[in-house]
Amino acid sequence: MYKRLCVVKPRISKRTYATASNSTADQWSGWETVIGIEVHAQIKSRRKLFSESFNSTDEPPNTHVSLFDAAFPGTLPRLNRYCVDLAIRTALALNATVQPKSAFDRKHYFYRDLPSGYQITQNYAPLATGGFLYLDKAQRRVGLKQIQLEQDTAKSTYAPSLGATQIDLNRAGAGLMEIVSQPDMRSPEEAAAYVRTLQALLRSVGASDGNMEQGSLRCDVNVSVNRIGEPFGTRCEIKNLNSIKAVQVAITSEVYRHIDLIERGLPVAQETRGFDEERAETFKLRSKEDAPDYRYMPDPNLPPLLVSEAHVDKVRQTMPELPPALSARLQVDYGLTEKQAEVLMSVDSGVNIGYDGEVAPPGAVPYFEEVARGRDPKVVVNWITQELLAQLSRRDEPFIANPIPPSALGELIDLLQAGQITGTSVKTLIRHIFNSPSSDSPLSISTLMDELGLKATSSDLRAVCEKAVSLLPQEAELVRKGNEKVLMKIVGQVMKLSKGTADGKAAREMLQEILRAKE
Repeated sequence: MYKRLCVVKPRISKRTYATASNSTADQWSGWETVIGIEVHAQIKSRRKLFSESFNSTDEPPNTHVSLFDAAFPGTLPRLNRYCVDLAIRTALALNATVQPKSAFDRKHYFYRDLPSGYQITQNYAPLATGGFLYLDKAQRRVGLKQIQLEQDTAKSTYAPSLGATQIDLNRAGAGLMEIVSQPDMRSPEEAAAYVRTLQALLRSVGASDGNMEQGSLRCDVNVSVNRIGEPFGTRCEIKNLNSIKAVQVAITSEVYRHIDLIERGLPVAQETRGFDEERAETFKLRSKEDAPDYRYMPDPNLPPLLVSEAHVDKVRQTMPELPPALSARLQVDYGLTEKQAEVLMSVDSGVNIGYDGEVAPPGAVPYFEEVARGRDPKVVVNWITQELLAQLSRRDEPFIANPIPPSALGELIDLLQAGQITGTSVKTLIRHIFNSPSSDSPLSISTLMDELGLKATSSDLRAVCEKAVSLLPQEAELVRKGNEKVLMKIVGQVMKLSKGTADGKAAREMLQEILRAKE
């Protein structure tokens, strides 16, 4: 067991963290924070990196394990080409240079979740080098050092009832991309923005689902602190952060710890640390290892990986539209706000990522674009975000479960614009379709309107308005005396009597005509 390092420092409450996130420069005035992040993203492939075993997420433990995954002597690795192509996609999306020749190393360390006693990785000759990720809101360009392929470890879980740690080899050997940034970030907020932006990019190219809560994306954060104008301080690495909030809070805790040590004249030891979420502070795991401690050596069973420029171009042609370009296009071509574009792009983010680069089912953006063809995009996006997404969210269902095809929503919007149906009736129809999905294809909106009696009424509007006036005589008298605000209450009564089928604007005009005639 590792001994927890006791640190004498002020206790930082969660409320302090919330305040600090708004003014990092103020809370650490005179200090510079230097942050680099190593992101481990599980590649969205059906099979593992070097074996034919299927990747597993929720299957019973140790049911997707080959002899190679379990490190049986004499078994040999066989590289999964789909993992290579998805890593190339990632490199292109991150403006990195794909190397024509890369190689695999063995990184030796002995731990219970590593059956072979070494991890196959690409420390010295990675698949891609350089590149950058631009953070729009922070207006910072974060450089990248390299992108490398490597194996994931098994999953270890402590079982209190048994007093032992259980090992699940289902994850052992799954393909990972390690994306190593340069130490270019200067605050917890920038670090969070970096992870969030990278997560969206990985999902958009289909390289990883980026689900941090499931362990598909994990972060190791390197933090150092120095006084402004002085050389960088000693860095410490915080391992296995599995949420964006944890990244922010762990960095904040570590910065406070460094500042406290420096101000007391104590050295900051280079070490690997864990993060205790309940106490919101880091703790020592072990002294930081360097390359000699891992005894890297070329893997004798794997030849160099050769990637031609022609193959890179072939992968480039399959690249989908990246998030920054898609957001800009939605704003320019359709006049959406940045927030509206973000909402459409974030729908089911990470849910329907296809395996091995397969095209995922159409999401909210293609749906919006089809409905918006020939219609007011702002009207369309409002109906999608405020009604469709609300109904799906209420039922906790993904967008793919949306029972209303684009043609049906487009027809409803056209009828609304033509005054043949009211907004209230459109909402009623949408809720009815969600509650009673029809097996008819195509969905007949006209039939549903007749069945539910939702066509806008005009012939009997006067009779309905006169009845509303008779039911609210005091309000009618106030309107006659010039109190126009009360008129909306009578309009509401008209809508109630007509069960939402009356046109609100026409009802208001008719009521004004009736009340003026009786003055």
